[in-house]
Amino acid sequence: MAAVHTRRDPPNTGASSRQHARPRLGRHVRANLSVAELYEDAIRSGEGIIAAEGPLVVRTGKHTGRSPQDKFIVREPSSQDKIWWGEVNRPISEEHYDRLRARLVEYVADKNLYAQDLFIGAHPAHRRSLRVYTETAWASVFARNLFRRPSAEDLAGFVPTFTIINVPSFKADPATEGTRAETAILLHLQRMEILVVGTEYAGEIKKSAFTVMNYLMPDEGVLPMHSSVNVGRRGDAAVFFGLSGTGKTTLSADPQRSLIGDDEHGWGEGREALFNFEGGCYAKTIRLSPMYEPDIFQTTRRFGTILENVDLDPRTRELDLDSDRITENTRGAYPLHFIGNADPTGIAGQPANVVLLTADAFGVLPPISRLTHDQAAYHFISGYTAKLAGTEIGVKEPKATFSSCFGAPFMPRHPGEYASMLIERLGWADTPVWLVNTGWTGGPYGVGERMNIAHTRSMVRAALSGALAKVETVEDPIFGFAVPTSCPEVPSEFLQPRSTWRDDAAYDRAARALAEMFAANFEQFASGVPESVRSAGPRITWEVSPTSGSRSATHHEDAAEAG
Repeated sequence: MAAVHTRRDPPNTGASSRQHARPRLGRHVRANLSVAELYEDAIRSGEGIIAAEGPLVVRTGKHTGRSPQDKFIVREPSSQDKIWWGEVNRPISEEHYDRLRARLVEYVADKNLYAQDLFIGAHPAHRRSLRVYTETAWASVFARNLFRRPSAEDLAGFVPTFTIINVPSFKADPATEGTRAETAILLHLQRMEILVVGTEYAGEIKKSAFTVMNYLMPDEGVLPMHSSVNVGRRGDAAVFFGLSGTGKTTLSADPQRSLIGDDEHGWGEGREALFNFEGGCYAKTIRLSPMYEPDIFQTTRRFGTILENVDLDPRTRELDLDSDRITENTRGAYPLHFIGNADPTGIAGQPANVVLLTADAFGVLPPISRLTHDQAAYHFISGYTAKLAGTEIGVKEPKATFSSCFGAPFMPRHPGEYASMLIERLGWADTPVWLVNTGWTGGPYGVGERMNIAHTRSMVRAALSGALAKVETVEDPIFGFAVPTSCPEVPSEFLQPRSTWRDDAAYDRAARALAEMFAANFEQFASGVPESVRSAGPRITWEVSPTSGSRSATHHEDAAEAG
């Protein structure tokens, strides 16, 4: 049997310790156990089962995804003026936070906990030391997989910069603790502490830490990004921004390029500009293909991978990655070195290209287009993609989704602040920016078809290699993009979305409707961005009907009137 490691919390340092001495957590803390030891504890405690070929399969109960409405940031003097308060960044008082925390400490006083001492941030100048306390062994494996693992020498003198306390069995009390429900994710940015209670979904651990980095990094001259990064053989780095389902993980996992990371990065100055925040990946596994995503697929067959809510045969323990019986949001958490071409340093130089990914289910946007830097900022702030309304028979209307900076739930500052940093960095080397649509062509979902993945890969490779740089382009009349007229290994008619529709008038109506959605969404950000960015959106103006008072979008013929 593995030895029990008992440890008290180390002395606190910095401002938080002067007024908020923290009591010891738990009866015993099993610290920095190996994956094998944690597997043993997880199996003994009935937390999960080992699937064929070695991954640990767990269930997360009623929460199979994040709970964004239950995430709060403590309103306190040191950070309150930097936070963009609203529906995404909800405030909670220090009084409520302290009340919940005190009750949580009392709750775990007789419990055994796990702890992992980890780093977040590959760049030494911007790295943070993170201690993650968890109630379950499998969540400790998750944290060990997702963050960066210190060396033995680093662990010898390890002092955490901030702490995550994850106790799913504890329930918040909305009546007395200011939360919305029994589930709560609370961030105290002055004390650098995160509490996650009432949910077993481990993605809350990952994304709450990401939120802290997104708050900290701008003050250090680093743009935090919800993005993937890879590097070509010539050292040419590429940044891929995109929401879930747009191909961010798939397109960055290119056997011709080294993977820096698939989700969270910083962009600073100098030769080591790009760096991964993490040491692992948290990939969707639903309908994962061994043909199109072989590197990610093979991680589901490895000891050490955590699989959340993946279905399997109870007797043979064979996985069924196609099953959505439990949820569509099945996930795999694994260390980055499980991907064969991953760069262990997690660091790259200044990017040679930036790619914004969208899955436009309306079938309107071009499969690839080049953006000006102001257009890049506009679409970065917009963070557009489209999701299907559902899988019920007869439901064919897609739904537009806008998530600022391609990661609104994790961005505590005003999107304009991140966008201005993006424009500044793009200007350092006049970095090309491409908008790639991985969604539908020939019509909207239900009429058209999904973009051919082989064509998309060819377009991305042509952009990153420089092959598209001198290709003739035409300007999209509504969105203003520069759309290439040709691309190696891609039919030219495929590049112009209007030409793929059978009905030109139907395309025009759909394009105007999407442009109107962009404009309506951007109104909330307009006061916080320069005029050049406000004017970089679709060329529409609002016309008010004299009879109904309703607004309709009209496309501008004159680019000078844009915005």
